[in-house]
Formats: sequence, structure tokens, C-alpha cells
Amino acid sequence: MSLLQAATEVRENAWVPYSRFKVGAAVRGASGAIYRGCNVENAAYPEGTCAEAGAIAAMVAAGETRLTEVLVIADCPAPVPPCGGCRQKLAEFGQPETPVTLCTTDGQSLTTTIGALLPGAFTPAHMDRT
Repeated sequence: MSLLQAATEVRENAWVPYSRFKVGAAVRGASGAIYRGCNVENAAYPEGTCAEAGAIAAMVAAGETRLTEVLVIADCPAPVPPCGGCRQKLAEFGQPETPVTLCTTDGQSLTTTIGALLPGAFTPAHMDRT
């Protein structure tokens, strides 16, 4: 299964009764396995979960901590970028050169990298004083 197929399929499971804005995400772990996530809203809006965060959580729950590729898809006029928090989450588990493909449901796509999405990312190295 491709990342696009995985993200497109899981997007349909999004729980979006408030925004009606379904997002699907798929990440490839270092093992090659694909992990999927969709956005899940909550009436207390800030308590929702982004699709990217859900895919990362599924990867970690499966025992992996490195991602090698990311794809995000939504029904929007232009490829949808991850929010700031998800950019930081992607940086935690990927590398600056990790490819990120942003897609629309009508076939548009834009490929970038985690580093381009989050220049100057805060990393564990910032906490290393040895």
C-alpha cells in the first residue's frame, strides 16, 4: 500500500463534526511499515488530535521511533501543511531531509521536507550540555 492510499483511506475515518475538515496522514517507519492517522475533533476544540499526531502515535505504539517519509491529504484548494505542533512532532521522529508530501483530494501535491517546514527546530541536542 502506498502512503497516498493509506492516508486517503484513513481520512474517511476522521471525526470532524465541528469543522467538517477531514485530514488523513500516513508515515513510513524506518522498518518500512506504514502508520496512519486521521484528525479527531472534540467539542473542547483545542483538545482534538491532528492526523499527523495520530499517525506518529500509531508508529510509536507499534514500537518504532523513526519515520522516513510523511504524506498528508485533505480536501482543500491547495496542499495542506501540518500545523506548528505537528511540524515539531515530525521533527522529533524524522530528520530535516525527511520528505513530506502534502496533497489535496483533487490530485494536487507538493513535496517538501521536515527541515523546510520547520527551520530552526528545537531538538534534543538543545538540551545536551555534555
